[in-house]
Amino acid sequence: MGMGDVLSQQEIDNLLSGMSAGTIQVEDVLNQQLGQREVATYDFRRPSRLSKNQIRTFQNVHESLAESFGYYLVQRLQTIVSISVSSVDQLFYSEFILSVSTPSCLYVFDIEGTDGSGILEVSPQLAFTMVERLLGGGTDATKKTRAISSIEQAVIKGIIERLFSDLTAAWRSIGDMHFVFSRFESEADFVQIAPGSEIVLVTSFDVNIGTNSYLMNLCFPTFALEDIIAGLSRRQLTAGLKSLQERSHENESIVRRQIATSSLPVVAELGHTSLSVRDVMDLQEGDIIKLDTKIDQELQLSIGGKRKLAVRPGTVDGKKAVRVMRELRSDEILGDS
Repeated sequence: MGMGDVLSQQEIDNLLSGMSAGTIQVEDVLNQQLGQREVATYDFRRPSRLSKNQIRTFQNVHESLAESFGYYLVQRLQTIVSISVSSVDQLFYSEFILSVSTPSCLYVFDIEGTDGSGILEVSPQLAFTMVERLLGGGTDATKKTRAISSIEQAVIKGIIERLFSDLTAAWRSIGDMHFVFSRFESEADFVQIAPGSEIVLVTSFDVNIGTNSYLMNLCFPTFALEDIIAGLSRRQLTAGLKSLQERSHENESIVRRQIATSSLPVVAELGHTSLSVRDVMDLQEGDIIKLDTKIDQELQLSIGGKRKLAVRPGTVDGKKAVRVMRELRSDEILGDS
């Protein structure tokens, strides 16, 4: 008989009668029940509000955020940026506050549709590095222990607002949640989004800019996510999360948009010739140099130093131009410059 089974009145009467008559020992009944149930360890110092599957789901959501926001930072900072989720943890809010450095960069955001707010913790070094890059500096920001100034806050405010926009988009896979920037705080003591004993969900990110790595945390009070947590099921998780193929197409689209703004040198070669050093030294204004290309022959166009297209020379509005005729065959490519 399992612990969840319900006894009829007759079974209860028979059990009591057996115990009174001595034919059934209480210890035997307890030992039998204890042997049938599984005993799970429970740590009262660190209670768990979310299952492992739910934690894995939230990790997938924030990995999607890391990808989209990472691509955005590459475009804004014009340098190599990669973001990865390092951990998703459940802890008391008091534990999270104690882990925050002083001074820090804490961005409080509202979770619309709920009474809850969350915290984005950005390490000061990450904030200073982004300011340096946006103002034309390098990625090696000097180590500073001071609080970020109001001017520096204004410089990176657009980046922070974009992060919350990407966070809202990432959460659409599991629920219609909207996250809106509320205020900035540099001291953790002035931020009280939950009681100290409340369980919060903390997602930690490693933000790599250039050769340096920085820390960024997102803190959500679990009471604000109760509807989302209650609605999560294995079927919803499988159907709700984007497939790897869909995410691959999205990433390809983002990369294409970023490449479209890049510039490449395009050079049309009129021809080649060989001259002795004496001939070069004797050149004078008006001399004619004969090339190895005929007037009616196609020219080769190089893109980024690679020979790619066959073209014909001409003019457009008085300016020198070429008309693309076709793509060069592999046997026509003479060798990259």
